[in-house]
Amino acid sequence: MNARTTALSALIAMRRQDAWADGALKDYTARDRLDRRDAALAARLLYGVVQNRMLLDFYLAQAVASPLTKLQPVVLDILRLGAYQILFLDKIPVSAAVNEAVEQTKTYANKRAAGLVNGSLRTLARRKDELEKPHDLATKYSHPQPLVDCLRASMDEETLEAFLAADNDIPKTALQANPLKASAEQVAAALDEAGIACEPHPWLPGCFLVSGTGNLESLPLFQSGAVYVQDAAAKLAVLASGAAPGMRVLDCCAAGGKSFAAAMQMENTGSILSCDLHAHKISLIEKNAARLGISILKAEQRSASELDPALEAQFDLVIADVPCSGLGVIRKKPDIRYKPLDAIESLPEVQRAILETVSRYVKPGGALLYSTCTVRKEENEAVALPFLQAHPEFSLEPFPVPDGLDLPNEGYAALLPHKHAADGFFICKLRKHA
Repeated sequence: MNARTTALSALIAMRRQDAWADGALKDYTARDRLDRRDAALAARLLYGVVQNRMLLDFYLAQAVASPLTKLQPVVLDILRLGAYQILFLDKIPVSAAVNEAVEQTKTYANKRAAGLVNGSLRTLARRKDELEKPHDLATKYSHPQPLVDCLRASMDEETLEAFLAADNDIPKTALQANPLKASAEQVAAALDEAGIACEPHPWLPGCFLVSGTGNLESLPLFQSGAVYVQDAAAKLAVLASGAAPGMRVLDCCAAGGKSFAAAMQMENTGSILSCDLHAHKISLIEKNAARLGISILKAEQRSASELDPALEAQFDLVIADVPCSGLGVIRKKPDIRYKPLDAIESLPEVQRAILETVSRYVKPGGALLYSTCTVRKEENEAVALPFLQAHPEFSLEPFPVPDGLDLPNEGYAALLPHKHAADGFFICKLRKHA
């Protein structure tokens, strides 16, 4: 199998099984046993098509004789894949993109459709510089109009367009050095020795931006626990929390990342109770904690919205990275943009319930860190600030930020991908009066 077929297989799985792009790519890259170079190309092709799907269809409609809605779905998958290579990738010859698309059509559809694909892609290539350009933000940046309208409610027009454009950038992976296993200098040297291009993050020490790594989990550096994957915004949330050695910490909606960062910040002393609603995540948290050399963490399955009286006023720090719409991480999970928006309307109610519950676990004098990976104000300020008004025992606490990061705050702040070289993220720090 080659990279184009791997990317096509992932596109088909996304359409037929409602699979997520990252999971489908991982499965088919492993199935096809791609080397690092081909794995990187497959990722670029898959994410490029998903990121630009509406724009690709706008251009294809100018080159395909039949209405796109009348095409066999797999033929449209193949056309989008070919169009992305022709319109966005300079290093792939048009002939290679077209010929591969024709062969894929013969395999996955039929010979008659292969003729349509051949003619359409050659027409597209020939008219490449004459194509009509879209005038609306939704088509230009391939974000459905309801999503554009939703985002517009939380930011001005200039910020909106910059945010949409950033969602279609090719994000690099943020690798954090694990000080329990290796220094930042040792990690940089190991990345160089492995032939992995990396650069220091612009404002977060001990963080490296890498690309083209293929399957990170296969790298000795990852397997040894010397590094872990975590965006700079999530790491900043832990820095803002003030986690320190000897503390008793609760991470109440844990996928693991912030628990791990807190343990390292605590120098693996004190204790962390890392909780998640889903049983399968508990074993993953435990497995990764062991890989990273973390011994102070205990993982438990429990609901963050259900009060446990035994935990009341027991923790120096409670981290509540609550379930959210994820609209701040579209650049890494581009398929989020096509998911129905109906489900996000009930999220603030869930977030308020969690905040109300877990706030009772904070000791007098302790801290509560509320965070999301969304830019939607209804899930951010509109949850945290009313909570503060209803709970005079808490107050906002400004948090320090690393040098080079322009993020003034009075206890809460929002990060944006195009402005801060990080995921869209909201951080709010509250201190309980002693």
